[in-house]
Amino acid sequence: MRRAIFCRRPKPPKLSHIEAASIPIGALTAWQGLFDHADLQCGERVLVHGGAGAVGVFAIQLAKLQRAHVVATATPGNLDFVSSPGADEVIGYNDERFERSTRKVDVVFHTVGGETLDRSWGILKPRGRLVTIVSTAANSTDERVKKAFFIVEPNQKQLSKLAELVEAGSIRPVVDVVVPLSQAPDAYAGHVERRGQGKVVVAVGRDVNWLSALAQEHR
Repeated sequence: MRRAIFCRRPKPPKLSHIEAASIPIGALTAWQGLFDHADLQCGERVLVHGGAGAVGVFAIQLAKLQRAHVVATATPGNLDFVSSPGADEVIGYNDERFERSTRKVDVVFHTVGGETLDRSWGILKPRGRLVTIVSTAANSTDERVKKAFFIVEPNQKQLSKLAELVEAGSIRPVVDVVVPLSQAPDAYAGHVERRGQGKVVVAVGRDVNWLSALAQEHR
């Protein structure tokens, strides 16, 4: 059922098949986190942890469309990249403590593991909201954390709206690498380790020539 709903919206003609494949999960997660769960409003301040990731890159773009002030965290090698989708402030993980480098925010969108979640509560305004997609939050004994955790749900209406935004050039997908199914585990592990940009796309085809044709289409 989930696969059918995700795939029901036709591919925007301007996109390659690879770009189109990279959109649904990341973009829907960003949309639902910002608007369904955090209720982000025009003019609010939002902190996106992991701004270069598959969800973070869409969260930045969607928050800017909402006319929010966007603060994003990233690794040193991704600082310039995170600025390109529209982040107003960029904070390096290794260089700065985000809670000391920016003012209080209305929304925190947490997409990375580690201690950043615990440190993020203190940067929220009195009525601030935090959402997280990190799976360990589901088993937390902290009720705030459990309430903040969500899993993306299929939504045809939202996916259609996202497709319209892509077609209009208002948001854009980012593909880090395209790999055959046999290389998927190693590619994903490497993407996480080096903090890759955007999405890893797995191409399931019959032969190497088919994969090469898809990669050429993406370029």
